[in-house]
Amino acid sequence: MPELTCHTPVGKLTIVEDESHVVALRWGGEGHDHTDLLDEACRQIADYFAGARRGFDLPVAFRDGLQGEVMRAMCAIPFGETRTYGDLAKELGVPAQAIGQACGANPVPLIVPCHRILGASGLGGFSAPGGVETKVALLKHEGAASLLI
Repeated sequence: MPELTCHTPVGKLTIVEDESHVVALRWGGEGHDHTDLLDEACRQIADYFAGARRGFDLPVAFRDGLQGEVMRAMCAIPFGETRTYGDLAKELGVPAQAIGQACGANPVPLIVPCHRILGASGLGGFSAPGGVETKVALLKHEGAASLLI
């Protein structure tokens, strides 16, 4: 599968494409494959960090079942806003723990904004290097840091 690595303020991000869809985004890596989709994904990520973009317009391969439902629900959260695991649990009619597990298994963080999901009384986790610190950096970038207080 083609992979392309972009340099960002939160480190290297490697985007993976399969069948004309973004299927993964990983921290680190050294992908050097240029396709129209991967080049566009890097452009959109650069625009996001430059403050010129608030969301992503990329074909994402959503997983089946609950994982896919949670991914779509996360994509519906506007830039600069957050929801709790409980909010999504109520919306989807499942336990909050299931939402947390789905967020932790999100294969396309940032593009599918799992950083916008918080615990009821704290930040919750984040799978990126730096963990919660990276989550806070993304929320600050989006102007959602005031929601953390």
